[in-house]
Amino acid sequence: MPSIIDADAHVVEGAALAVPALKRWPDKVRYVDQGRLGFYIEERRYPEPEGPGAGCPPEHGLCAAAGPNPNTVEGTLSDADREGIDKMVLFPSLGLGVPGFHDLKFAAEFSELYNEFIGDFCDRSDGRLFGVAVVPIEDVSASIQIMKSAKQRGAVCTVLPPGLRERNLDHEDLDPFYAAAADLDMPIAVHGAPGVHLPKIGVDRFTNYIQVHCISFPFDMMSAMTAIVTGGVLERHPNLRVAFLEAGVTWVPYFLDRLHEHYEKRGSWIENGWKRDPREYLARGQIYVSCEPEETVLPAVVDALGDDFILYASDYPHWDSEFPESSKAMRERSDISEASRNKILFENAQRFYSI
Repeated sequence: MPSIIDADAHVVEGAALAVPALKRWPDKVRYVDQGRLGFYIEERRYPEPEGPGAGCPPEHGLCAAAGPNPNTVEGTLSDADREGIDKMVLFPSLGLGVPGFHDLKFAAEFSELYNEFIGDFCDRSDGRLFGVAVVPIEDVSASIQIMKSAKQRGAVCTVLPPGLRERNLDHEDLDPFYAAAADLDMPIAVHGAPGVHLPKIGVDRFTNYIQVHCISFPFDMMSAMTAIVTGGVLERHPNLRVAFLEAGVTWVPYFLDRLHEHYEKRGSWIENGWKRDPREYLARGQIYVSCEPEETVLPAVVDALGDDFILYASDYPHWDSEFPESSKAMRERSDISEASRNKILFENAQRFYSI
């Protein structure tokens, strides 16, 4: 069996994070049990399963397969063994909402608590689990210091939302953060989620979670890629690596073609932006995208753009994960070469995360 790195799995923070948060910030964090359980931060429910851009009801958040145990290190490793996965990179669940917290001092302190939690969690995994840092990115100076501490603690990546409250990811205010990430050899992963009070990109037109979920991730990633590529982030920071996660990969050839057309015809209209064709940033190893193992036109993506940027991701243990058959679907595909499978399952993630 080939070695496998899961480039986008998730930790379920549970009581290990909630209990210290409730004790430390009783004025900011509370847990309500009134028929339907609710975890509230700054008087907003996490996740919020109702209203525009609704998130997943918490009782339906985990995959339906029998037996996943994401709440402990031992359970997570056992589940990885069931999947045949050697290493997992763990993104937050609740922690994805940190960039949307209103109180920036609290957001910074919560980020530090989360990063300590995930660092301790991964430290007990015999080198098989790797954490992703969260930062209060609305406060760039605090985010740089928190990212540096998380890197020292073992984090292999820092997660950003697809957009900030009033700024896109190409805003000049963020350049010191990107420069620090590049200096640290800390890759950036863009990862959104509905229902955790991040800026809404189109999903506010829907209140049904399934409709929201259909469009939230691809809209998020297209918006983020537009900012990162056309806005010149990769040009100004040539050593920065950025991954766009949980929207599949089959949108990428279409969207890079669209960006190419605009670069070719009107690229100069973006001041301090891109200086080369978008595919060049892909070719020099700055852009990575996660795939879903069963995507039917994955071979066409490989034919169009190559296989050096695609990451295998299970999305364990969330409801839309194919656990425990996710990696099997990729391992047994006959429509891509063994060399491409090895890159997607292992080599690309190893290079992106430096693990």
